[in-house]
Amino acid sequence: MNINLITRMVERTFPWLAGTTALSHVYFNTFSTLSELRTSALHFGMFGLLVALTKPGLQSTKMHTRCWVLIVDVLIGALAMACAIYVILAEDAFYNRGQNFIYSDWIFSGLAIVIVLELTRRTTGWLIPILALVALSYIFLWGQYIPGVFRFPGLSLETTLYRSFYGGDGMFGPIARISWSFVFMFVLFGAFLVKSGAGDFIINLARATAGRLRGGPGFVAVLGSGLMGSISGSAVGNTVSTGAMTIPLMKRSGFTPRFAAGVEAAASTGGQLMPPVMGAGAFIMANYTQTSYVTIITAALLPAILYFLSVGFYVRIEAVQPHTTQIMDEEAPSASDVLSHGWPFIIPVLILVTLLVYGFTPTWAAGVSILTVVGVSWLGSRPMHIKDIADALIQGSLNAAVTAVLLVAVGLIVMAVTTTGLGNTFSQMIIGWAGGSLLLTLILVAIASLVLGMGLPVTAAYVVLAPLTAPALTDLILESRLIELVMAGTLPESARTLIAVTAPSVDLSVGVSANQAAAIFAAVPPELHATLINLCLDPAAVTTALLSAHMIVFWLSQDSNVTPPVCLTAFAAAAIAGTRPIATGFTAWKISKGLYIIPIVMAYGPLIGGDGLELARLFFLTTLGLYAFSGTLQGALEGPLTWVERFLLLAATILLLIPQPSPWLWGAGIAIVIGLVLLSRRRVIRQQL
Repeated sequence: MNINLITRMVERTFPWLAGTTALSHVYFNTFSTLSELRTSALHFGMFGLLVALTKPGLQSTKMHTRCWVLIVDVLIGALAMACAIYVILAEDAFYNRGQNFIYSDWIFSGLAIVIVLELTRRTTGWLIPILALVALSYIFLWGQYIPGVFRFPGLSLETTLYRSFYGGDGMFGPIARISWSFVFMFVLFGAFLVKSGAGDFIINLARATAGRLRGGPGFVAVLGSGLMGSISGSAVGNTVSTGAMTIPLMKRSGFTPRFAAGVEAAASTGGQLMPPVMGAGAFIMANYTQTSYVTIITAALLPAILYFLSVGFYVRIEAVQPHTTQIMDEEAPSASDVLSHGWPFIIPVLILVTLLVYGFTPTWAAGVSILTVVGVSWLGSRPMHIKDIADALIQGSLNAAVTAVLLVAVGLIVMAVTTTGLGNTFSQMIIGWAGGSLLLTLILVAIASLVLGMGLPVTAAYVVLAPLTAPALTDLILESRLIELVMAGTLPESARTLIAVTAPSVDLSVGVSANQAAAIFAAVPPELHATLINLCLDPAAVTTALLSAHMIVFWLSQDSNVTPPVCLTAFAAAAIAGTRPIATGFTAWKISKGLYIIPIVMAYGPLIGGDGLELARLFFLTTLGLYAFSGTLQGALEGPLTWVERFLLLAATILLLIPQPSPWLWGAGIAIVIGLVLLSRRRVIRQQL
């Protein structure tokens, strides 16, 4: 067998397959009348074929072995397509005979599961396949033998395969639907923007805005990654695209190579937090919470800005230290020049946001925006011709391939969680472990996300973790809101009457302390909590609590990007900076501490769903608290701090971020920060004289 001949055939065929896959998905999201199950099956078949051809099952230097590996890969891809076609041809007959399996159903359902798990192993490692196998076997095999709350009576193997293959919540269920609709269309939109030259425009705009500031290259990394992430949703892609320019510039400015790489990794991680794309997480969150995509990205905007500010504070503090030098980016263009040549690239993003606000579906908004990208490219210096459009289609398919296969596989785990009720059981266990403490629950969720993130991409970590932990967080956030009403003495009369049954001697018309309020609520029987919530909180507040819980899980899932030992963005940045990956990961982990602090603010404060004045107050205090925390970890503000001053700054951080403090405590925190800024600045000036 001639390996070169077979390889050439695959290489010539592959662009056509990728382009056809992209065009097919555009059709699925516009004019197609296929059912969601059949569309999801074709989605799996097409991307299964692409992944099989691009991710070899075995690496070998022997020509004979490589030839056989390629043949097997082609066969696996063809079988993935065969499974998809079988769903289309056999679905009606399956339901007509009363949902009873015949031999071909057994073969193709089992084959589809094996193929998707193998392709997931190739792209993301062993963890998802192992979790899926454990989850499926729990349903039909060993769940019935577990004592206690996790015992599951069990379903037959036939029923398990039916739910996995034909059922509406399995591998071709809602997670796959999100993948072929929202996720793919926005990934394709990003591919078109990058191909049209929008990536260069974003980098140049960041350089023009921040390149001439002290520490400018670091600010360019933060700003550029935020803007690039708003269209790409890829942390590693941000690191590679922006880091190739910003990391060398930061090193020239006096930043240590490890700090430069850490800033780029931390800033690029924020790309998946910045609307409107946010990777696949925003679309999955919209499905989980049953809220609109516009609501998701609106709620995500302010926390994302806070995160990028927190990374920028590290850059600012490091830039004013004596070992850094002021190096101007002499080649940085002016903002007017950048905007005069690149303003057309703003139009597609504006159209996308406008269509979303006016109620168009995200898929239609993305489709129209893709056409707009092609149109406005002719207003600039790089008009998109047929070849450019074809390249963008191919690149869009390649960018979406790994996520597509991954989400189909994750659908099996989600199916197992919903079928067995494992999510509610696990949530109640978390509440029990935490003793009803919201803060301890946040810590447990953070640990769980970190462990999962060591073997999973961030989207998969969120998809797996959200059904297990978000219900617990939602309940505790709602309880904290009720306790606030008890503390303020603003409970409705009907709620006071209900609570009076368990606490008849307490006057609930006046405010009480936090400990008293918690004790009063704890005395209410758990079966009355839902009634109490309905009496005290309107549906909008309940929805806000649910959205806050999912946003918290989504944020905490991002930490695997920057947390050793598995920190892909840090590894990518380290390769550019020439530093050790693990050491770079620890630096990125320190710089990205906003990933942990901001979720706490979401849980305890009205960062999501607050009104204007309340939100402005919280934003200001959180911003100042993040600055104080950055200075605490760096040991400097406008200049180096002593250990005593660092402890004072840590105290100020707590005063500024602590939930529901008095204005006197806020004032004390603000005064400490301002005083230490002035003191450290004066100390530097004296040393320079």
